[in-house]
Amino acid sequence: MPDGAPAPAPAPSSLPKRGCILGFDFGLARIGVATGELETGLASPLTIIAAQSRDLRFAAIARLIAQWHPVALVVGLPRPLDGEGAHEFEPDCRRFANRLHGRFGLPVIFGDERLSSVEAERSLRAAGMRRWQTRKDKLDAVAAQFILQHFLDSIRHATTS
Repeated sequence: MPDGAPAPAPAPSSLPKRGCILGFDFGLARIGVATGELETGLASPLTIIAAQSRDLRFAAIARLIAQWHPVALVVGLPRPLDGEGAHEFEPDCRRFANRLHGRFGLPVIFGDERLSSVEAERSLRAAGMRRWQTRKDKLDAVAAQFILQHFLDSIRHATTS
């Protein structure tokens, strides 16, 4: 699949009622990863992948997929706060999503990434993490949790409406 082609996105109704989903907060330096469960509708931070090379990043993702057996993947898509136009990192996130789909054959769904890092920072401070380095080491995984939780909330809302 070419890098610019959209990754297939299943309709929420086509997802199984149960199963793990991995969520990703893609960044050029780090990738935050969260895990969630369709049945409970809850997401949790999992890890941060900070490997420098693309091959090492995808090897780490392959290990997570082998361990968690997700039924789908959610990738945070950066959008401008005003909703107009495209964010400068949107093409990078789309390429990452397409590579995930191409390598692992799993459905890839885009989640709204707006303000996920701000929410994650606020959550970590509220949890008592005062030192910046301590928060920074967890920030991307917690941002991935917020992206995935928003997605899980949206499909739960769609199926109850």
